[in-house]
Amino acid sequence: MQKNLYFSGMKKCLFLCLAWLAAVSAAGYNDHRGFNLDSLERAVARWTPDAIDRASEQELADLNHAYRDLMRGYSSINGPKCEFYARKALGISRAQGWEEANADAARYLGQCFWAQEQYDSALVYFREALDAVDRMAAGATSPSNPEGYTQRVIDDNRSALYGAIGNLYNMMDSIPQAMAYYGKAGEIFEQYGWNESNSTLYYNIGETWIDQGELRQACTAYGKALDYALAADDSLLVANAQKGLGRVYIERGRPGKALRYLRAADEYYAAHEREELNWRKETYQYISAAQQKQQHLLGLLCGIATGVLAVGFGIWIQQRRKRKQEVPAVPGKTPTANAPELSPREREILDLLAKGYTTQQIAEALSLSAETIKWYRRKLLNKFDAANVAELISNAKESGLV
Repeated sequence: MQKNLYFSGMKKCLFLCLAWLAAVSAAGYNDHRGFNLDSLERAVARWTPDAIDRASEQELADLNHAYRDLMRGYSSINGPKCEFYARKALGISRAQGWEEANADAARYLGQCFWAQEQYDSALVYFREALDAVDRMAAGATSPSNPEGYTQRVIDDNRSALYGAIGNLYNMMDSIPQAMAYYGKAGEIFEQYGWNESNSTLYYNIGETWIDQGELRQACTAYGKALDYALAADDSLLVANAQKGLGRVYIERGRPGKALRYLRAADEYYAAHEREELNWRKETYQYISAAQQKQQHLLGLLCGIATGVLAVGFGIWIQQRRKRKQEVPAVPGKTPTANAPELSPREREILDLLAKGYTTQQIAEALSLSAETIKWYRRKLLNKFDAANVAELISNAKESGLV
């Protein structure tokens, strides 16, 4: 089975932003003249090298265009054939000085080497394509553009190459170089208001940063991707950006917010499951991961809450027991069964009363006010059912507390 030219071996990027990267199926592909790949191949097969040498400029232009149609058509289904027809096209356009055709064919050859993980060779062809675009900007012409190329066409080709070179450096883990080329592409996209391209560009940047573990930068990039997708009113790009944000919030330990983004993305993928089945499978995996993390966090919170309640209840029980703790007996005496329970402060005051201290003396000894001592004394009289201090001391002695 032949490798898909743009997606085999790719560990990071989504290649949606460049129109020339669109994957095309053999059954559904037709060029602008209505030919499918098989019929178009049969049509160009009669062009032998001798026939090409005798061809007119218009015939060469048509043949070059046919080669490039085949190059594009086979790009996603047959890498060797894509490379074969790209070289055929480049052989004609180089000899004729047709720079846009040069850029187109060199660009696809760069993609062919990229798919084979021959990154240095890919970069050589991408740079050749950029040189061709520079010559377009300098005034190059072709049979289809005898008056030269508009700035928009030049910028369209240049931004496509900037994005491709950025993705190539990304694959090579040369992140600073990748971001530099992404930035150049983004400037052109912004200039022309190409929101779809900018959305995909920032999605790719978000994917890069999340692979690097840079969650803040990833969140910013995915957020921009979502803004551009909304401005473009493109539901697929909105869903992709939401999926990216969901990934970020899973990594940030915020599964609730992650699930809101992921479920919103899944609504679109579910409605287009036939076209977006792989996206939906990936999103479902992220949803499962977010749900597991959410359950884990809920378990932790429940455990913490239970622990806090247990500690609080234990403290309450301890304090309650302390309040009910019986006052220690006087040395050599055992409190009777019906002896009232006294707090440590009540015991102190009872002892001082038994020693003959006055209210004022007790207040000074304990650094309390006289009114406070009077209040404690009334409590003691009530507890011992005594009418006065003398009776209080007598009853306390009978209870074994003094």
